[in-house]
Amino acid sequence: MGEFVFKGLLQEKGWIENAVVKTNDFGVITSIKSDPERKDGCDYAIPGFQNAHSHAFQYAMAGLAELHSTSKTKNDFWSWRKIMYDLALNITPDQIEDIATMLYKEMLRHGYTHVAEFHYLHHDLSGEKYNNCSEMGERIIAAAKRAGIKLTLVPIFYQNGGFGRKAENEQRRFISSSFNDYKNLVEASISSSKNYEHSSVAYGIHSMRAVSAENIIKLSEQKENGAPFHIHVSEQLKEIEDSVAFLGLRPVDWLSENIDLNPDYHLVHATHLTQNEIESIAKSQANVVLCPSTEGNLGDGIFPLNEFLKHGGKWSIGTDSHVGLNPFEELRILDYGQRLISHNRNTFGNNISGDNGNIAISSALVNGRKAMGIEQTHYFEVGKSFDALIISDQHPLIQTVSLKNLTNTLVYSSDPSMYKGTIVNGDWKIKDGQHADDNIHADFIQTLNALRVR
Repeated sequence: MGEFVFKGLLQEKGWIENAVVKTNDFGVITSIKSDPERKDGCDYAIPGFQNAHSHAFQYAMAGLAELHSTSKTKNDFWSWRKIMYDLALNITPDQIEDIATMLYKEMLRHGYTHVAEFHYLHHDLSGEKYNNCSEMGERIIAAAKRAGIKLTLVPIFYQNGGFGRKAENEQRRFISSSFNDYKNLVEASISSSKNYEHSSVAYGIHSMRAVSAENIIKLSEQKENGAPFHIHVSEQLKEIEDSVAFLGLRPVDWLSENIDLNPDYHLVHATHLTQNEIESIAKSQANVVLCPSTEGNLGDGIFPLNEFLKHGGKWSIGTDSHVGLNPFEELRILDYGQRLISHNRNTFGNNISGDNGNIAISSALVNGRKAMGIEQTHYFEVGKSFDALIISDQHPLIQTVSLKNLTNTLVYSSDPSMYKGTIVNGDWKIKDGQHADDNIHADFIQTLNALRVR
């Protein structure tokens, strides 16, 4: 049994003052109430964030793609990809476990309590299958368990090197050559997920260029109803040009015409959309997963969020290549991009509420949960796990702010110095900036020194 007392706890309808949360031995909430007689509460609790898009191994190269060549080769996503391939071709199972564990610890420190791992690094260094074809995925699961973060593993179907092209040698560790190969990978991943009670498995394809049209349709028809389906889409202009040349349609137009887009689908980036594509995604209630810090780092472009919201579009956030790990920073970058192109400061607000901060948190939370396969709209709820980011009441901006302005202060002015810690399943995973497992940091350092990528 556990009891937590806070000055304030954020619910979907606003803050509960003098909030008392009780949990059972499994970290499940048994009661939530406001008790004006309790004067011992401190700090503020908001729901833990969901990171809807992660490539764990890329954390090892965060910040390392900025030394541009003096050659005339264009520095863009495709040149960045070459650097990423160099890393992907050298990581061992032990190393990916150490990297992912450190990453997940850092996600927890920044307030993420659940991550969707878009996992496509499957095979050994030569490109051959491990005896356990989910070996690398199993190491991701082990990393999540050690760090204490909840995990939705998304084993990725990666078949081709581009539209109608065979896979390149640099992609050899990613490839499932057939639909049955991918099916076996999913089944093995499900088996591996049994090693950690707070893990689950979803479906995903890398991109339309990476899987045949036939298999995209086949997977969409055979996946379980309600199971999340993740896919990179329309991130790059070249991808769109190649799609039109090969399929006769832009990626989102093709998806809309050939599969049943619905709330199970999570379209990652979707940076470059036509008006028709914006409206078709919104109408289908499919979700877009936006990764503003990575999209900015790669020079992808700015998602047309303002127009998307006009049509009732749903979105969540992810950290992708992990050049940034702060959910509030992702929300800020997302908002500021829209402000810069619209010259309007009211991005997230609507006619009902102008509270940008609360609306932004709500969207990231509710739609982020959908990306994990969780249908839960209440922020904190009796019968559900107590997962929370705790905000210190000792920070000067927090000490002086009214509850009316607290969510906006967090979204637009916060940094990790405001965070007291992170709770998952009623248990402090990070407290006062520290994780209980002191060896995670040392193991990461040893691995990165061995890889010599930094």
